[in-house]
Amino acid sequence: MRLQDFILSEKRSDRIKRHVLFWAFWGFYFGAVRHFSPIMYAALGHFPNPLQSLLEAVLMLLPQMVLAYPLMYFVLPRYVFTGKYIRAIGWFMVFLLLTLTANALVFIYIPWYKIIWSPGIKLFGGDNSFTYKLFLAYLASLQGAVTGAALAASFKLFKHFYAKNLRNLQLQKENTETQLQLLTAQVHPHFLFNTLNNIYSKAQTESPGSAKMIMELSHILRYVLDEGRQTRVPLENELQMIKDYINLEKMRYDDTLDLHFSFPSNTQNIYIAPLLLLPFVENCFKHGTSKMLRQPWINLKAELNGETLFVKIMNGKKEGVKKAGGRKGTGIENVKQRLDLLYKDKYDLQISEDEEVFVVNLKIELVRMQPSAIVQTTTPEKKYA
Repeated sequence: MRLQDFILSEKRSDRIKRHVLFWAFWGFYFGAVRHFSPIMYAALGHFPNPLQSLLEAVLMLLPQMVLAYPLMYFVLPRYVFTGKYIRAIGWFMVFLLLTLTANALVFIYIPWYKIIWSPGIKLFGGDNSFTYKLFLAYLASLQGAVTGAALAASFKLFKHFYAKNLRNLQLQKENTETQLQLLTAQVHPHFLFNTLNNIYSKAQTESPGSAKMIMELSHILRYVLDEGRQTRVPLENELQMIKDYINLEKMRYDDTLDLHFSFPSNTQNIYIAPLLLLPFVENCFKHGTSKMLRQPWINLKAELNGETLFVKIMNGKKEGVKKAGGRKGTGIENVKQRLDLLYKDKYDLQISEDEEVFVVNLKIELVRMQPSAIVQTTTPEKKYA
């Protein structure tokens, strides 16, 4: 296994190996520093027994471990990686105080003078006041605790940003490949829209309903070609494209489709990766309503709470059709891969299905940005170019 794969592996066995290697290395280093300490040599007149130094180092590792793991698995992912630095500092101080207090009490009540490799040490077992012993115990607990925890946290930070950089490189590569595929496969946009204009002009007089469908199709194609290549687009534009697609599909059903949808009105300066929601809505029509002969229905609701978008999509399905196991189509799988690349640890996707209903619940943390902070995108127009 390559070192890179070992560092980034999420397998439980590899994670345990990484932790064991880290604490073994740090314990050996910490023990060696104590063993060859001039202070210890001056106090004893000789270097201590190597086993004694190693065992003392292991005892000193305990407060470091107690502090390191809440720091790595609570403070960093919940507050540091999300930019909540003031709360991160506050929680770090809380865990530091709790760790030092717990370990100080252990130091005070352990009969160190009875331990075979440290005879005569009565630092915490003498006649000094409890306050003085607590002060000395705090100093002993603090020794190396912050350094060890900081070292462990630095490895966690390194892994996080290294993995993030790899994801960005992978995303750039996939975006480049996707653009090349689009450039290879697509019809020239000007030719496409000019042709649609001609068809639209003729359909206005001969078939107004078809003309309206061509108009909605034009809006969707323009969005896909213009904004589909951007890294982020205004949420308002993404939702407008969804509305255009819904209006296009509704025309096939006349009044037979029971459709309800609601979108947030205040989406100012909220941005999202383009074309994330369309595959879910498309599947409602492709796998749901198009298969139902009677009373097809779709319910789509999107809500915005701060920068967090909540989307719930429900549609009926034909009775007696076997469960699709999560509809593992190409579109849905592509969306899942994009979510992992773009919003790793910032989204939650739940897809469920029973005999009559298919449900998609998506929670995703978006970003609020000023228009000047991102490449300008084209606002969907309600007209032809």
